[in-house]
Amino acid sequence: MSGEAAARSGTADQIKVMVIDDSKTIRRTAESLLKKEGCIVFTANDGFEALAKIADHEPDIIFVDIMMPRLDGYQTCALIKHNKKFSKVPVIMLSSKDGLFDRARGRIVGSEQYLTKPFTRDELIGAIKKHVVNLN
Repeated sequence: MSGEAAARSGTADQIKVMVIDDSKTIRRTAESLLKKEGCIVFTANDGFEALAKIADHEPDIIFVDIMMPRLDGYQTCALIKHNKKFSKVPVIMLSSKDGLFDRARGRIVGSEQYLTKPFTRDELIGAIKKHVVNLN
């Protein structure tokens, strides 16, 4: 089911979600929460791994940690947004920091939203509802 079909049916079923975080705990937590909602979840532990998986799986929404080795969340988001094929995919920044500067920098590289860790199930689902589907 495409994102548009999911929007019409009012469910999160078959929404493809990418979670990029160097913390195995964060990846597993997000994956578990999202799978319970019927999402298909792909994970990556850094931006380099994520870029290859994004091309293969074409997610409907991407959650990306800011602080990662090699390629941080800002750089990863900028690369996604500069790719014509994926520029419209919503990117949600994840961070343990809650500063104005971090939020502003996320907006500058093209992210749609900023969630502070630890995030809740409602925050993850809320971001999907806001940016991908129209859930009840």
